[in-house]
Amino acid sequence: MPETAHHQPDQAAEGGGAGCIDVLAPPPGAEPEDCLYIALHLHGQASLRRDGASTVLEPGDLLIGTTPHPTGLLSDPGCRMVRFRVPCFYLGVRHGDVRRTGGLLARGDEGIGSLASQFLRTLAARARAHDARPGNHLARSVSDIVAILVTELLERADPDHPTAAAGILARIRDHIEENLADPDLSPESIARSQHISVRYLHKLFQQDGTTVGQWVRGRRLDACRRELERPSRRQTSVSAVAHRWGFVSHSHFSRAFRETYGVSPREWQAYAARADARQQAS
Repeated sequence: MPETAHHQPDQAAEGGGAGCIDVLAPPPGAEPEDCLYIALHLHGQASLRRDGASTVLEPGDLLIGTTPHPTGLLSDPGCRMVRFRVPCFYLGVRHGDVRRTGGLLARGDEGIGSLASQFLRTLAARARAHDARPGNHLARSVSDIVAILVTELLERADPDHPTAAAGILARIRDHIEENLADPDLSPESIARSQHISVRYLHKLFQQDGTTVGQWVRGRRLDACRRELERPSRRQTSVSAVAHRWGFVSHSHFSRAFRETYGVSPREWQAYAARADARQQAS
């Protein structure tokens, strides 16, 4: 994995500071600007004004957007926030989806927002202490929690998404996750498991801006990427990992991996090994 939780020296925790804590460094081939920014409110007076309404922020609340400074944020000189940056690559969300919402607000005292807030506080403390080694594992956990939170907030922010369809789509995605390793997973088997037609299945994913095949392939590639970067899997062949997650053809897997991440599976595995070696030496 890339080095994590690096604290930039320009006062990321100050109300007016422009710095950020990098939760995870961008992987090879990723666009540097394809990141989300998270502002964690620590204390002081702050409010968020959008669509003619003002929302008072409480300590622990999170503002998530595509720029370091959230649009519509008003704060007094005593306001203190800490800012984080994480590549969209690790979150499984599209930069444009968050940009279209104008930014997301998560309360720090409820649901996934509470968990994310606590983990980010801990990550900030580790980053300030330059404690890179335990911060690496923590950063991976933080990115996973933030991914769940952002997905949940995006679903809430989309008023045009039919509630019934959203529920069915969520169940379909759960079924896909549970059966990713099955090479026989197909639109037909997925539709049959949910008692819907294949045509309706395709329509659900089309409304969500993708296809069934693209979604399944993307989830399988993500599972392979995560496994290839684990130190415990360094001796496992790329072909074995691909086969474990439902890819029948090694050449097809390698081509799809490079098209998605900009590097080959072996290059990614080597990159992760070098990054871990640097951290062990730090």
